[in-house]
Amino acid sequence: MRATLRSLPATALLWALALLFLFPVLWFLLSSFKPGSELFTWPLQLFPEQWTLAGYKAAWERFDFSRYFLNTFVVAASTTVLTVFVSACTGFALAKYRTWWIQVFFFCIIATTMLPTEVIMPSTFAVILGLGMYDSLAGIIIPSIVTATGIFMFRQFFRTVPDELLEAARIDGASEYRIFFRLMLPIARPIIAVLAIFSFQWRWNDYIWPLLVLNDQKKYTLQLALRSIVGAENIDWAVLLGASVISLIPMFLLFLVFRRQIMGSDMNAGLKD
Repeated sequence: MRATLRSLPATALLWALALLFLFPVLWFLLSSFKPGSELFTWPLQLFPEQWTLAGYKAAWERFDFSRYFLNTFVVAASTTVLTVFVSACTGFALAKYRTWWIQVFFFCIIATTMLPTEVIMPSTFAVILGLGMYDSLAGIIIPSIVTATGIFMFRQFFRTVPDELLEAARIDGASEYRIFFRLMLPIARPIIAVLAIFSFQWRWNDYIWPLLVLNDQKKYTLQLALRSIVGAENIDWAVLLGASVISLIPMFLLFLVFRRQIMGSDMNAGLKD
């Protein structure tokens, strides 16, 4: 009882902060069900007087939102799968093969994190243009595969795996490929889940790079499509709110899929003290 009473003020403060942050989200969601005439009425009302799905329907049909949704999903899913695989392979090599040139290579990778993304965009765009990937989804996917953050996450995690575990597998006749796919990847499932969520979120919400690479409106991603809804003189707020909520659905579903794995997984599964 004493411990409960001592933690009561901190718990109440945390609940108050959570409600403070959730209130704008709730207002945003409920506003997407309002007709345009209710969005700017005074006094403002949280709940709509007339519930409607007209904004969602207009966003999905009038702006060909299904095409933009599919384009963004292809980009995000492909980049996520490739990013996780490449980061895991590179992180394993950097963690378990200790030679001087591998360590130099690792420091070069980490050094790229000190450069803003905008600094390397001109050179990346020149490479994409030279390879003939301009105005294609591949031009968005390929430059986004290798990330220093993903490599660093896997490298640091694999360094915690005892070398004796790998030596035991080699003595049993396991090849390096089998050690990686059958031993290291299953152990790294929590890191895979975390990087998959980060990578999918980065690519789903990316705006600047698709804006530079894509020119054909049929290949637009969701973020470019949302920007195209905003007119030069007026904004259809009902359609914009509905389209914005639709764009958030995959992020919510992704969290539901990986929530148990992230919060309940044992990071030391398969290891012995």
